Amino acid sequence: MAEPQPASSGLTDEAALGCCSDPDPSTKDFLMQQTMLRIKDPKKSLDFYTRVLGLTLLQKLDFPSMKFSLYFLAYEDKNDIPKDKSHIGIAVPDVYSACKRFEELGVKFVKKPDDGKMKGLAFIQDPDGYWIEILNPNKIAEII
Repeated sequence: MAEPQPASSGLTDEAALGCCSDPDPSTKDFLMQQTMLRIKDPKKSLDFYTRVLGLTLLQKLDFPSMKFSLYFLAYEDKNDIPKDKSHIGIAVPDVYSACKRFEELGVKFVKKPDDGKMKGLAFIQDPDGYWIEILNPNKIAEII
C-alpha cells in the first residue's frame, strides 16, 4: 500500500492536523473580523472590488496626519454600517492581556499597544511575516 503523499503545501493531512493546537480558553472571545490589503491605486482597486467582485464601499476614513486612508468594503448594504468604526484583524476583549499572552508565546510584534500615535492597538506577525492587527472594537474612538 502506498504511503500518503503530501499535497502541494508539503504536509500530509495527518501532519497538518499535528501542527494544530486546541484553542486556548483565553481566545474564546477573539473574532476574525477583516482582511486588510495595502493598495497602490484606490481608483483602480475600488473599481475592481465593486464592479468586478460586487462589494460595496461602506465607509472611507482619512488619517491625514499619518498620510493614509482606509476603505471599508463588504458584501452588505451600506445602510447597515455598524456604529463602531473598527478596522481590525482580530477583535479581542482586552488588547493588553492578549498582547501579554502573545509576548509569553514569543510572538513577534510590529507595534505594541502603547507604541506610536495610536495607543491601545497592536500589530503582530505570523510566521510568514503577515501583520495581524489586534484591537478592541469598543475602544476605537479612544484610539483615533
